Amino acid sequence: MSDVLTGARIGVITFPGTLDDRDAARAVRIAGATAVPLWHADADLHGVDAVVLPGGFSYGDYLRAGAISRFAPVMDVLVDAAKGGLPVLGICNGFQILTESHLLPGSMIKNDSLSFLCREQRLTVENADTAWTRGFRAGQEITIPLKNQDGQFVADEHTLDELEGEGRVVFRYAGENPNGSRRGIAGITNAAGNVVGLMPHPEHAVEVGFGTAAEAGPRAGTDGLTFFTSVLGTLVTA
Repeated sequence: MSDVLTGARIGVITFPGTLDDRDAARAVRIAGATAVPLWHADADLHGVDAVVLPGGFSYGDYLRAGAISRFAPVMDVLVDAAKGGLPVLGICNGFQILTESHLLPGSMIKNDSLSFLCREQRLTVENADTAWTRGFRAGQEITIPLKNQDGQFVADEHTLDELEGEGRVVFRYAGENPNGSRRGIAGITNAAGNVVGLMPHPEHAVEVGFGTAAEAGPRAGTDGLTFFTSVLGTLVTA
């Protein structure tokens, strides 16, 4: 692995109530980069090359999921850095925080079943040109764990048409729409392609043998790892 890859530093932000920060950091390390812990009260990003906003229930999801995290000191610097091109991945609660921070459009509301979901979820890759998906191919189907309560992506028709027209829908649920998300959208990107948010959890699918029994092949269970190796490739070519 090149020195550029092994020298990459990816920040993982922890808020009060974050659950999956250790899993995200582990995925970063398995991909070959250094995981840098960032705290919600940090006033800077400590020179990281990319940032992951992991899943959980930041600040207990009071008011609504991700609403309070938007005002954490670390988000002030992250918003500016993301607008400047820093790669940012928001997973589940992280996606909710990205919408609350207006780095991504739309909003997340309770699943239409009004129940918590936990399942292996098939996704179709719609956009393989973002900082976090360049290792996939458009149209590829992957399997990623899904676990959420407020996972229904909603937006007005104009915004949905804009996302579709600009190719900013990154992932769509394959088969059944598990939470009622508009147009089956599971993940989106900003116009520049450096900020990606999705509800399923790629950090839980980075090791062989941890996929579904229906999966086959020597790399079954590692679809999520491609998110993290993709951003390392992006940093090499940046």
